[in-house]
Amino acid sequence: MIVTVTLTPALDKTVVLPDFELDRVNRIERLRLDPGGKGINVSKVLKFLGADSLATGLLGGDTGRYIDACLQDMGIRSRFVWQESPTRTNLKVIDPVRRTNTDINEPGAPADERQLREVFDIICEAAQPDDLVVLAGKAPPGAPDTIFADWIEALNEKGLTACLDADGALLQHAVRAKPALIKPNDQELARLTGRALGSLEELARTAKELCDGGIGFVTVSLGGDGALFVRKDQALYAKGLSVPVQSTVGAGDSMMAALVYGIEKGLPMEDMCALCVAVSAASVMTPGTQTPEQADVDRLLKEVRLTPVAL
Repeated sequence: MIVTVTLTPALDKTVVLPDFELDRVNRIERLRLDPGGKGINVSKVLKFLGADSLATGLLGGDTGRYIDACLQDMGIRSRFVWQESPTRTNLKVIDPVRRTNTDINEPGAPADERQLREVFDIICEAAQPDDLVVLAGKAPPGAPDTIFADWIEALNEKGLTACLDADGALLQHAVRAKPALIKPNDQELARLTGRALGSLEELARTAKELCDGGIGFVTVSLGGDGALFVRKDQALYAKGLSVPVQSTVGAGDSMMAALVYGIEKGLPMEDMCALCVAVSAASVMTPGTQTPEQADVDRLLKEVRLTPVAL
């Protein structure tokens, strides 16, 4: 089983607003609401892929209840810790005329030590040895920068497989705890290592150093340019696929879902990497943070080309 953890979930309100301009009245053409937050997005794509997951984290208020009800309607199991403060709403403005995607995100609700401990207790109660735990997104105000590092160390001791998608100080501390998987983009990897990284070879060698230090697998997202997949003995590059863009929100989460799905199912590295690229590209073709269409994934899988990168 896979447990996904979202400490700063959100209700994603996606609006299509042609010819969006500042300092004028703008008319929304279409609007949709989706339960969001990185771990929740991972659970949604895992459901699409046919994998079981439990979504946990922090929710609050009417917004939180709406998110939880949506997950239940999707058939996604959930067990959240409830807060008095309402869960945030994030606005995504898509302008098809100017071809822009603008995110306007609220801050997450603060969390205290008791609430965070309750989330961790849910993880430990739900997960069995060898299960995967996805820690994704930002920590809420009030949480220490070491929270994911502390949790990863404890999860490793329990025989669980900790997978991380975070940035900044959270990632800096967490890599020392040796998660099984991290998924930085190229800029996040550069900040993590304090280096200017340009070529694929530089990115691959830097990722390999992290693997040599105890991290099992490093995926480096390159946006429209594709992705780089690295473990101790192998590095593969997949060029980005050309697809019509509806929304880029959640594309990285779709990739993370495919990664943990591949790990759970024991897929060969090449098959897992190809699935990651196809699922991520297909998710870009859907509005908001909807899950991709199976027909798009099947078609895109045939277009993925993996190239070895020297380490």
